[in-house]
Amino acid sequence: MNTPVVMSWSGGKDSAMALYEVRRSQQYDIVALLTSVSDEYRRISHHGVREMLLEEQADAIGIPLHKVYLPSGNDHPCTNETYEQIMGDVMATYKARGVETVAFGDLFLEDLRAYRERNLAKADMRGIFPLWKRNTAQLALEVIALGFKSYLSCVEGKVGPGFVGRPYDQNLLAALPPGIDPCGEYGEFHTFVYDGPIFRRPVTVRVGDIVMRDGRHYADLLPEQLGRGAATEVPAMPRV
Repeated sequence: MNTPVVMSWSGGKDSAMALYEVRRSQQYDIVALLTSVSDEYRRISHHGVREMLLEEQADAIGIPLHKVYLPSGNDHPCTNETYEQIMGDVMATYKARGVETVAFGDLFLEDLRAYRERNLAKADMRGIFPLWKRNTAQLALEVIALGFKSYLSCVEGKVGPGFVGRPYDQNLLAALPPGIDPCGEYGEFHTFVYDGPIFRRPVTVRVGDIVMRDGRHYADLLPEQLGRGAATEVPAMPRV
Protein backbone atom coordinates (compact mmCIF):
# COMPACT_ATOMS: atom_id res chain seq x y z
CA MET A 1 0.00 0.00 0.00
CA ASN A 2 1.15 3.53 -0.76
CA THR A 3 1.69 5.98 2.10
CA PRO A 4 -1.15 8.52 2.52
CA VAL A 5 0.10 12.11 2.40
CA VAL A 6 -1.45 15.56 2.66
CA MET A 7 0.05 18.17 0.34
CA SER A 8 0.86 21.58 1.80
CA TRP A 9 -0.58 23.68 -1.01
CA SER A 10 -0.13 27.37 -1.82
CA GLY A 11 -1.49 27.20 -5.36
CA GLY A 12 1.91 28.24 -6.71
CA LYS A 13 4.50 26.66 -8.96
CA ASP A 14 6.65 25.10 -6.21
CA SER A 15 3.66 23.35 -4.67
CA ALA A 16 2.62 22.20 -8.13
CA MET A 17 6.08 20.87 -8.95
CA ALA A 18 6.31 19.11 -5.58
CA LEU A 19 2.92 17.50 -6.22
CA TYR A 20 4.14 16.39 -9.64
CA GLU A 21 7.19 14.74 -8.06
CA VAL A 22 5.16 13.07 -5.30
CA ARG A 23 2.81 11.58 -7.87
CA ARG A 24 5.67 10.51 -10.10
CA SER A 25 7.32 8.57 -7.27
CA GLN A 26 4.25 6.28 -7.06
CA GLN A 27 4.93 5.84 -3.34
CA TYR A 28 2.15 8.05 -1.98
CA ASP A 29 -1.60 8.53 -2.10
CA ILE A 30 -2.44 12.23 -1.88
CA VAL A 31 -5.51 12.63 0.33
CA ALA A 32 -5.85 16.44 0.25
CA LEU A 33 -4.42 19.79 -0.76
CA LEU A 34 -4.05 21.78 2.47
CA THR A 35 -4.18 25.57 2.05
CA SER A 36 -4.28 28.42 4.55
CA VAL A 37 -6.77 31.14 3.66
CA SER A 38 -7.30 34.57 5.19
CA ASP A 39 -10.58 34.43 7.11
CA GLU A 40 -11.19 38.16 6.60
CA TYR A 41 -10.21 38.51 2.94
CA ARG A 42 -10.89 34.96 1.68
CA ARG A 43 -7.64 34.85 -0.25
CA ILE A 44 -4.66 32.49 -0.12
CA SER A 45 -2.20 33.55 2.56
CA HIS A 46 0.81 35.44 1.16
CA HIS A 47 -0.30 34.98 -2.45
CA GLY A 48 -3.44 37.12 -2.38
CA VAL A 49 -5.30 34.78 -4.76
CA ARG A 50 -9.08 34.59 -4.47
CA GLU A 51 -10.61 31.59 -2.71
CA MET A 52 -12.82 30.99 -5.76
CA LEU A 53 -9.75 30.45 -7.93
CA LEU A 54 -8.22 28.11 -5.36
CA GLU A 55 -11.36 25.99 -5.47
CA GLU A 56 -11.34 25.95 -9.27
CA GLN A 57 -7.69 24.94 -9.25
CA ALA A 58 -8.21 22.00 -6.88
CA ASP A 59 -11.18 20.81 -8.91
CA ALA A 60 -9.13 20.97 -12.11
CA ILE A 61 -6.38 18.91 -10.47
CA GLY A 62 -8.85 16.42 -9.02
CA ILE A 63 -7.68 16.27 -5.38
CA PRO A 64 -9.89 17.25 -2.41
CA LEU A 65 -9.18 20.73 -1.04
CA HIS A 66 -8.86 21.35 2.70
CA LYS A 67 -8.96 25.06 3.53
CA VAL A 68 -7.72 26.26 6.91
CA TYR A 69 -8.98 29.74 7.74
CA LEU A 70 -6.54 31.93 9.63
CA PRO A 71 -7.41 35.18 11.42
CA SER A 72 -6.09 38.20 9.57
CA GLY A 73 -7.78 41.34 10.84
CA ASN A 74 -5.92 44.06 12.72
CA ASP A 75 -7.96 43.34 15.85
CA HIS A 76 -7.18 39.61 15.72
CA PRO A 77 -3.84 39.04 14.00
CA CYS A 78 -2.49 35.57 13.33
CA THR A 79 0.43 35.26 15.72
CA ASN A 80 2.82 32.33 15.58
CA GLU A 81 1.11 30.88 18.62
CA THR A 82 -2.32 31.12 16.99
CA TYR A 83 -1.04 29.62 13.76
CA GLU A 84 0.64 26.72 15.52
CA GLN A 85 -2.46 25.97 17.59
CA ILE A 86 -4.74 25.95 14.53
CA MET A 87 -2.38 23.83 12.44
CA GLY A 88 -1.69 21.54 15.37
CA ASP A 89 -5.40 20.76 15.59
CA VAL A 90 -5.48 20.13 11.83
CA MET A 91 -2.51 17.75 12.03
CA ALA A 92 -4.09 15.90 14.95
CA THR A 93 -7.17 15.29 12.79
CA TYR A 94 -5.06 13.83 9.98
CA LYS A 95 -3.07 11.73 12.45
CA ALA A 96 -6.32 10.26 13.80
CA ARG A 97 -7.22 9.28 10.22
CA GLY A 98 -3.92 7.46 9.78
CA VAL A 99 -2.26 10.20 7.72
CA GLU A 100 1.19 10.82 9.17
CA THR A 101 3.02 12.53 6.29
CA VAL A 102 2.88 16.07 4.90
CA ALA A 103 4.60 17.07 1.63
CA PHE A 104 6.08 20.54 1.14
CA GLY A 105 7.46 22.46 -1.84
CA ASP A 106 10.34 24.05 0.10
CA LEU A 107 13.64 24.34 -1.75
CA PHE A 108 16.53 25.33 0.51
CA LEU A 109 15.55 27.44 3.54
CA GLU A 110 16.90 25.37 6.42
CA ASP A 111 15.17 27.34 9.18
CA LEU A 112 11.77 27.00 7.51
CA ARG A 113 12.17 23.25 7.08
CA ALA A 114 13.30 22.88 10.70
CA TYR A 115 10.26 24.89 11.86
CA ARG A 116 7.90 22.65 9.89
CA GLU A 117 9.53 19.49 11.18
CA ARG A 118 9.39 20.66 14.81
CA ASN A 119 5.68 21.37 14.54
CA LEU A 120 4.97 18.07 12.80
CA ALA A 121 6.92 16.20 15.47
CA LYS A 122 4.49 17.54 18.08
CA ALA A 123 1.76 15.61 16.27
CA ASP A 124 4.04 12.58 15.77
CA MET A 125 4.08 13.23 12.03
CA ARG A 126 6.80 13.76 9.44
CA GLY A 127 7.44 15.93 6.40
CA ILE A 128 8.74 15.07 2.97
CA PHE A 129 10.43 17.62 0.72
CA PRO A 130 10.59 16.33 -2.87
CA LEU A 131 12.29 19.47 -4.25
CA TRP A 132 14.83 19.88 -1.45
CA LYS A 133 18.21 21.29 -2.53
CA ARG A 134 17.33 21.30 -6.22
CA ASN A 135 19.22 23.98 -8.12
CA THR A 136 16.60 26.71 -8.44
CA ALA A 137 17.82 28.03 -11.79
CA GLN A 138 17.51 24.56 -13.28
CA LEU A 139 14.24 23.88 -11.47
CA ALA A 140 12.70 27.08 -12.83
CA LEU A 141 13.47 26.00 -16.39
CA GLU A 142 12.14 22.50 -15.70
CA VAL A 143 8.86 23.89 -14.36
CA ILE A 144 8.40 25.83 -17.60
CA ALA A 145 9.55 22.97 -19.84
CA LEU A 146 7.06 20.58 -18.23
CA GLY A 147 4.25 22.88 -19.26
CA PHE A 148 3.27 24.45 -15.95
CA LYS A 149 1.61 27.79 -16.64
CA SER A 150 1.26 30.46 -13.99
CA TYR A 151 1.02 34.16 -13.28
CA LEU A 152 2.90 36.16 -10.66
CA SER A 153 0.20 37.12 -8.16
CA CYS A 154 2.35 38.95 -5.61
CA VAL A 155 5.77 40.57 -5.95
CA GLU A 156 7.95 42.20 -3.33
CA GLY A 157 8.75 45.86 -3.96
CA LYS A 158 12.46 45.15 -4.43
CA VAL A 159 11.69 43.05 -7.51
CA GLY A 160 9.74 45.83 -9.19
CA PRO A 161 6.15 46.60 -10.23
CA GLY A 162 6.59 45.47 -13.83
CA PHE A 163 6.68 41.81 -12.85
CA VAL A 164 3.40 41.26 -11.04
CA GLY A 165 0.72 39.78 -13.29
CA ARG A 166 3.29 38.49 -15.79
CA PRO A 167 3.44 34.84 -16.89
CA TYR A 168 6.16 32.77 -15.27
CA ASP A 169 8.21 31.97 -18.35
CA GLN A 170 11.72 32.22 -19.72
CA ASN A 171 11.26 35.88 -20.62
CA LEU A 172 10.45 36.66 -17.02
CA LEU A 173 13.42 34.68 -15.72
CA ALA A 174 15.74 36.57 -18.05
CA ALA A 175 14.36 39.90 -16.84
CA LEU A 176 14.61 39.28 -13.08
CA PRO A 177 16.99 41.70 -11.31
CA PRO A 178 20.29 40.33 -9.97
CA GLY A 179 20.00 38.65 -6.60
CA ILE A 180 16.40 37.53 -7.06
CA ASP A 181 16.02 33.77 -6.76
CA PRO A 182 14.51 32.39 -9.99
CA CYS A 183 12.00 30.40 -7.94
CA GLY A 184 11.35 33.23 -5.49
CA GLU A 185 12.35 31.04 -2.55
CA TYR A 186 13.09 34.04 -0.34
CA GLY A 187 9.53 35.27 -0.84
CA GLU A 188 10.43 37.70 -3.64
CA PHE A 189 7.35 36.65 -5.61
CA HIS A 190 4.45 34.22 -5.51
CA THR A 191 2.57 32.53 -8.34
CA PHE A 192 -0.76 30.95 -9.20
CA VAL A 193 -0.61 27.87 -11.46
CA TYR A 194 -3.53 27.40 -13.82
CA ASP A 195 -2.36 24.56 -16.08
CA GLY A 196 0.25 21.83 -16.37
CA PRO A 197 0.84 18.09 -16.23
CA ILE A 198 -0.97 17.65 -12.89
CA PHE A 199 -4.18 19.25 -14.27
CA ARG A 200 -7.10 17.45 -15.84
CA ARG A 201 -8.10 20.74 -17.48
CA PRO A 202 -6.79 24.33 -17.35
CA VAL A 203 -8.28 26.95 -15.06
CA THR A 204 -9.51 29.97 -17.00
CA VAL A 205 -8.04 33.05 -15.34
CA ARG A 206 -7.16 36.59 -16.34
CA VAL A 207 -5.20 39.41 -14.76
CA GLY A 208 -7.33 42.15 -13.20
CA ASP A 209 -6.30 45.24 -11.26
CA ILE A 210 -2.72 45.69 -10.08
CA VAL A 211 -2.19 47.51 -6.79
CA MET A 212 0.49 48.06 -4.15
CA ARG A 213 -0.14 47.16 -0.52
CA ASP A 214 2.39 47.23 2.34
CA GLY A 215 5.37 47.34 -0.01
CA ARG A 216 4.14 44.48 -2.19
CA HIS A 217 2.58 44.53 -5.66
CA TYR A 218 -0.55 42.41 -6.15
CA ALA A 219 -2.30 41.32 -9.34
CA ASP A 220 -5.93 40.48 -8.73
CA LEU A 221 -6.34 37.28 -10.72
CA LEU A 222 -9.93 36.80 -11.78
CA PRO A 223 -11.84 33.60 -12.48
CA GLU A 224 -13.96 33.39 -15.60
CA GLN A 225 -17.19 33.47 -13.57
CA LEU A 226 -16.67 37.09 -12.51
CA GLY A 227 -16.60 38.37 -16.08
CA ARG A 228 -15.38 41.73 -17.28
CA GLY A 229 -16.00 44.81 -15.22
CA ALA A 230 -16.24 42.92 -11.90
CA ALA A 231 -15.09 44.62 -8.72
CA THR A 232 -11.45 43.77 -8.23
CA GLU A 233 -10.45 45.38 -4.94
CA VAL A 234 -7.24 43.77 -3.72
CA PRO A 235 -6.98 43.90 0.08
CA ALA A 236 -3.81 44.23 2.12
CA MET A 237 -2.85 40.65 2.68
CA PRO A 238 -1.52 39.47 6.05
CA ARG A 239 1.82 37.68 6.21
CA VAL A 240 0.38 34.45 7.56
